[in-house]
Amino acid sequence: MIKPLISLAAMLALALPAAAQEEPQGAPSPNEIVGQAAPEEWIAIAPEDLLVMTLAPADDGTERKVVIQLMPAPFSQGWVENIRTLARTRWYDDITVNRVQDNYVVQWGDINYDNPEAEGEAKLLPDGLRVMEVKDYAPDVPLRSFSSTGGPLKSDDYAERVGFVGSIPVGYRIYSPPPGARLADFLTQAWPIHCYGMVGVGRGYSPDTGSGAELYTVIGHAPRHLDRNIALVGRIVDGMEHLSSLPRGNGALGFYTADEADKRTPILSVRIASDLPEGDRPSFEYLSTGGETFARYAEARANRRDPFFIVPAGGADICNIPVPIRRAGE
Repeated sequence: MIKPLISLAAMLALALPAAAQEEPQGAPSPNEIVGQAAPEEWIAIAPEDLLVMTLAPADDGTERKVVIQLMPAPFSQGWVENIRTLARTRWYDDITVNRVQDNYVVQWGDINYDNPEAEGEAKLLPDGLRVMEVKDYAPDVPLRSFSSTGGPLKSDDYAERVGFVGSIPVGYRIYSPPPGARLADFLTQAWPIHCYGMVGVGRGYSPDTGSGAELYTVIGHAPRHLDRNIALVGRIVDGMEHLSSLPRGNGALGFYTADEADKRTPILSVRIASDLPEGDRPSFEYLSTGGETFARYAEARANRRDPFFIVPAGGADICNIPVPIRRAGE
């Protein structure tokens, strides 16, 4: 007689709604730890650093807004400056989503710029945009700028070390320090990491580094091979579902083909939050990555001990420790 792989009791338990199963008590979950954070551990994101992108409404008329936290200094500031210029000159208005590659990226920009299906003239870019160099992908950053390093973070094949600068996941390497230097004074070469929801700048072949007119976000497994090869300029803090659920393109690299014009989602407007009327400004906060609560949260993400889990993992990839975000006042 062949024995069943799962007992009848277990099958019945799985069939019950989650709320009907008695949850055992145990260590708090990562979300429960975050919920215990003191108000002073939450850091407000300045309205000048939030980009509000309004997509055309969904088929059922639902409004679709995506909010992006722009990259803080010292990373990618030339591109961030360009993005503010492009938003304030309304260059982004009426562009479209042109590429959706499954488990990879969503990309948006002018349909007639660097698009296999381009048929018309590309939009003229505003004057005064900065031109960056490849070296700007990974600037020198003092180690004291890092709010969190080490701990449960697993080393990986893409960076000697990983950590956080503010709310941004970063890879880095430490330069050989001068004799007698304090650890905080060590200089690093550091770069943002391509985790889910990070926003980057589309470009052509090097030495082209892109202007910021064409942007993309990661919607799949972290493509870490792009680190230090493309500029990252921020991360999506709200509305990710509006991009990750878009129909995939069937053309090369996920571009929409000529027969898929109806799949392109129009982008109605892109605005800096500080330029919006006060009542329309989104307001977000992130959990300080230098505080005790974040350290506990990161440890809990790396070694789940809440009742559902059986074996702690012993560490975590940095992209599996997303920095918690919330609307201000929640």
